[in-house]
Amino acid sequence: MIESNVWSGKTSKPIVWTGKVSKNSPPPVEFDGAKLIYFDNGATSQKPVSVMKTLDEYYRTYNSNVHRGIHALSAKATDAYEGARRKVANFVNAADSREIVFTRNATEAINLVAYSWGLSNLKQGDEIVLTVAEHHSAIVPWQFVSQKTGATLKYVGLTKEEIPDIEQLKGLLSNKTKIVVVHHVSNVLGSMLPIEEIVTWSSRVGAKVLVDACQSVPHMPVDVQKLGADFLVASSHKMCGPTGVGFLHGKFEILSSMEPFLGGGEMIADVFQDKSTYAEPPSRFEAGTPAIGEAIGLGAAIDYLSCIGTEQIHEYEKELATYLYESLHSVPNVRIYGPAPSQTDHRAPLCSFNVTNVHPTDIAEILDLQHGVAIRSGHHCAQILHRTLGINASARASLHFYNTKEEVDVFVDALKATIDFLTSQH
Repeated sequence: MIESNVWSGKTSKPIVWTGKVSKNSPPPVEFDGAKLIYFDNGATSQKPVSVMKTLDEYYRTYNSNVHRGIHALSAKATDAYEGARRKVANFVNAADSREIVFTRNATEAINLVAYSWGLSNLKQGDEIVLTVAEHHSAIVPWQFVSQKTGATLKYVGLTKEEIPDIEQLKGLLSNKTKIVVVHHVSNVLGSMLPIEEIVTWSSRVGAKVLVDACQSVPHMPVDVQKLGADFLVASSHKMCGPTGVGFLHGKFEILSSMEPFLGGGEMIADVFQDKSTYAEPPSRFEAGTPAIGEAIGLGAAIDYLSCIGTEQIHEYEKELATYLYESLHSVPNVRIYGPAPSQTDHRAPLCSFNVTNVHPTDIAEILDLQHGVAIRSGHHCAQILHRTLGINASARASLHFYNTKEEVDVFVDALKATIDFLTSQH
């Protein structure tokens, strides 16, 4: 039995995962003694007991600041913190652990690049290429930079299959393009972009590439050296780790050329009355006391995922994603956004959808209150994408390796009952 002290706000009892993690049977979820279908993994994942124990052990047995003491507690905390950095580096196959910068989350990681690299390298007439399917965290920081530098934002639209138009992206690239900001896997459409090709095209015009990998790193093998992107970001809490920590991967020579994002302790080499010199990366970008326990907890989450195997997770989730899509597609009056799965193009294990004449928030609320099914409703931090699709909001079911086909069946049956209930009210 795997327990997780993850609170819902409705009760003082923790969520409990029962069952054994194996290739064919990810553990089902129970809540307060009753079956819970947790299909909101695109927002955050559940946490295994090993992560909770690691956090507890740090705070109970060797709580101390890192890099700043020679006593035993500080040395142990520093070893564990830097060990977590090495685990992240190995997990994404970084060339050097110094290329991993711990941040509060992926949002802060993107802001770090926008402010530290963007403000120093962009000017009037330069162009930033994005897609309309980006998360707000990958758009708003570049709007700030655009307003401050005069650089122009260029957006790639969707194809008729409702995936970002890669040919349009290729056509937008020019010697004016300085950075391309793209997701790896869409948190709404479930589609995956060909990052290696985008990097190749971008490098031909001298443009950098930043990849939002929040929806890929937890679900599939990600090799930053193979992808070739200059920057890649991800969040701990979506990969079975604690909230409050994420990471930026950046090529070391680029990180070394960048100014600090925040000033304070730890990021300096020497401080004088009128100036300071800065530490080498990654310390240069980790001002102040970091989220030590959370970073160590992320390391434990990586151990957990690595023990199962990211390739194994990916293969299972491809099957689960197709089953979710086909099951949901069979429900009358349901409109799923994004491409249909095929033998060559696989969807992520999530579906954003709407039901004719039914508000997605009503669907999510009734599924929760009457059927114990947790999904998300709203714009999923992708308002530009929703406007492009001609809608204001959608419902989203997003799965992880611990979900099952049986849970998909329960969800679909509950959705049918919910639609019947809501449409009978009119």
